[in-house]
Amino acid sequence: MVYASTHNKNMHALLTAKLTKLTLPSSSSSPPPPPPPPPSSSTAALLDFDFSDVFGPTNSSLPSFPGDPQHNEQQPAVIHNRSHSFVGPSPRLTPPSSLSFFREVKSQIEEEEDDLEISTGDGVQKEKGADESENDGGENSEGKVGVGDFDILRVVGKGAFGKVFLVRKKGDSKGNGPNNDGIYAMKVMRKDTIIKKNHVDYMKAERDILTKVSHPFIVQLRYSFQSKSKLYLILDFINGGHLFFHLYRQGIFSEDQARVYAAEIVSAVSHLHDCGIVHRDLKPENILMDADGHVVLTDFGLAKEIDESSRSNSLCGTTEYMAPEILLSKGHNKDADWWSVGVLLYEMLSGKPPFTHANRKKLQERIIKEKVKLPPYLSTEAHSLLRGLLQKDPSKRLGSGPNRGADIKNHKWFRPVNWKKLEYRELQPKFKPDVKGNDCTANFDNCWTTMAPDDSPAPTPTNGGHFHGYSYVAPDPWLSSSG
Repeated sequence: MVYASTHNKNMHALLTAKLTKLTLPSSSSSPPPPPPPPPSSSTAALLDFDFSDVFGPTNSSLPSFPGDPQHNEQQPAVIHNRSHSFVGPSPRLTPPSSLSFFREVKSQIEEEEDDLEISTGDGVQKEKGADESENDGGENSEGKVGVGDFDILRVVGKGAFGKVFLVRKKGDSKGNGPNNDGIYAMKVMRKDTIIKKNHVDYMKAERDILTKVSHPFIVQLRYSFQSKSKLYLILDFINGGHLFFHLYRQGIFSEDQARVYAAEIVSAVSHLHDCGIVHRDLKPENILMDADGHVVLTDFGLAKEIDESSRSNSLCGTTEYMAPEILLSKGHNKDADWWSVGVLLYEMLSGKPPFTHANRKKLQERIIKEKVKLPPYLSTEAHSLLRGLLQKDPSKRLGSGPNRGADIKNHKWFRPVNWKKLEYRELQPKFKPDVKGNDCTANFDNCWTTMAPDDSPAPTPTNGGHFHGYSYVAPDPWLSSSG
């Protein structure tokens, strides 16, 4: 049927009014009924799609599938399904951007979105008042930065809270990124999903922690801002791909190759601990590789600031990498990170974590009770280091003593490492990923890079006060070093 006089903005009203009465036309078609009166602009802005009258109500008992957002519901901070995504597990299906009515609703919602805060350029924020000018998310004379300042080039990750895009800052051929070309990674997280999963504190902590750390093997935050429905982190784009990606292409790493990666990870984790931060989700999917082959820690969504005498009781992380004390809910501190480093090293040298099982409960039992079986082909020094890191009693674990990470750096397996040269990035890894240009995404999985690069709309939460003071602009390193 064709409704010649129907305007695009009446599409939803027409669908909801007519789909329930859908009938097959007779051979002699009668004139179509007139469309309902157009809704007011305020009503149109609030319309949402609900096809329950056509397809029936949502039934939680119906079987789900891996791409379904309702599939595999899980504990808020525990990851049971692994994915080499920047933002976590559970990829979601996205409506095709070519459908006109999805484009229409997207434009309606995005017209309503704008930044809630203004960054002053020195890391200090203030809330936007009613008299402060808007600039469609762009940058103004007051230093405001928003999503409108970036061109989205490609999807490089997707997960439970949103997407990660490769972006270029508009009009910025000399950005403050590592390559000074305006190329960044933009991590986008939906506020409604964050609030629903009770991850507000985690997301705020991620932003706060990234503003406090600066290390050659930790991803650098450049900007953060928000709209009414989403949070945005602008990070350096690390274009060599995930360590996960290269590990599973090669199968295993040699001890010499793994030693450089492990040393860089130990250096980064030691720095976090010195800053009073525990990462709590160290795994190959959260470790990127740059164009020179150096590793970079990312994804601080489960990280937490913790002092020496405190312990956390949160059940968080990815099961294969979780320390026994986390699984036992005995309380954990920074020592839990060294267990995860041990699992990472074991996986790099053997091709799989030390404890695996398809059943999550039995996997947890193995981690808690079973003795680690070390591959016989590894050197005695590697065996010694793995035994120290994979010590089930956190008080006896290597790195738990008063010297913390220094005890790990001084282990005999790391004897060939010059730590000063390492932290100046002067030790060259034996492997360099194949990278062609700063915006190269060849080392990221096609399941992400072939997606349409759309920052799709999201509903605005009713309580927008959860993320007060989120905006940030990294200080200019030239200005900070000129004083």
